[in-house]
Amino acid sequence: MFREKQGINLLTSHPVTGIDRVAKRVNGTTREGKPFEAAYDKLLIATGAIPILPDIPGIDHPGVMVLKTLADGRRIKQHLNDRAIRRAVIIGMGYIALETCESLRALGLEVDMVKPHPRFLPWLKEELAAVVEEELAAKRVTLHPGCRVTRIENTGGRLQVVCEALALDVDMVLVATGVSPNSEIAAAAGIELGPKKSIAVNNRLLTSDPHVYAAGDCSDAIHVVTGQKAWIPLALRANRAGWAVADNVCGRNVVLPGVVGTAVFKIFDLQVARTGLNREEALAAGFKAAEVVIETRSRAHAHPGASSIHVSMVADTKTGRLLGSQMVGKEGVAHRINAPAVALHAQMTVEQFSQTDLSYAPPFGPTWDPCLTAANQLLKKL
Repeated sequence: MFREKQGINLLTSHPVTGIDRVAKRVNGTTREGKPFEAAYDKLLIATGAIPILPDIPGIDHPGVMVLKTLADGRRIKQHLNDRAIRRAVIIGMGYIALETCESLRALGLEVDMVKPHPRFLPWLKEELAAVVEEELAAKRVTLHPGCRVTRIENTGGRLQVVCEALALDVDMVLVATGVSPNSEIAAAAGIELGPKKSIAVNNRLLTSDPHVYAAGDCSDAIHVVTGQKAWIPLALRANRAGWAVADNVCGRNVVLPGVVGTAVFKIFDLQVARTGLNREEALAAGFKAAEVVIETRSRAHAHPGASSIHVSMVADTKTGRLLGSQMVGKEGVAHRINAPAVALHAQMTVEQFSQTDLSYAPPFGPTWDPCLTAANQLLKKL
């Protein structure tokens, strides 16, 4: 489609090995291994992110997998089809780790999850993280936080994941310890880097070179709440940035205001969402942060099928400005988080947000939306 319908000269299996910014050329090799050059007027670096592989002996064993690309997914499925896999260990407890955990449990596998950090989901408020832990326990997933893997051994057809005080005999290991910006080619060309070695860009997606743009998970962004650079690799920003680069190359002068880090994921029957800053992040950014945590209902009191929603909300006590929110619940979380996200972009105060006219009907929420209940309780601390 790219070649025939869009008229794009798409060259697959042509890895670029370097950027000559003076000559305005990229250099690389063809699928046959021959060198090639391509001249540019404007260049876009959209190399995405790469999985972080911890330096663990045995990490290169064939039974150890990562999940980042479609090819990785096919490799995992093939491994599951070819072998009698009964038990898996996931190294990591982030978004990808948890979503993969659900998929493996759906296939009937026993699943253990390990990570060196002592807190499960450290970015999530403790009371909300405890709800997620309870859900995992109910689905028979065993968590081992504070467990640093020292090596992975082949024990005659099976694998043994060895921690400092624990050894797990398993059939498969999935490494999901996060990703990092794929920015090496930009760094090698002398292009300025930002947080966590992401490619630094301005609000028009231009790098430190006026002829080179960067977009997607390889580049940074302005955090709307803090006003500082941040690296938050999420799909909407990547997609929006790609469109913006194309517009700017074509002379439309599109400016992107930034991000607030809105994210949501599903883990079994729970929805987990966040936007903006948690209390620790707010304090680190220089705000005088106050926080409230509430538990309320997902539907009107008398409506059948209601479940609990837990909401955390953070504000600046000096200005009253809303700084962030988190939610966990079985329903009504994924889209409800968009209300505080919009408020963050508008730089609303908690009082202003508490007066917004949010929708109500018994099947979808109580008269006082959980966001408004949290805002009203937070006002008492400002």
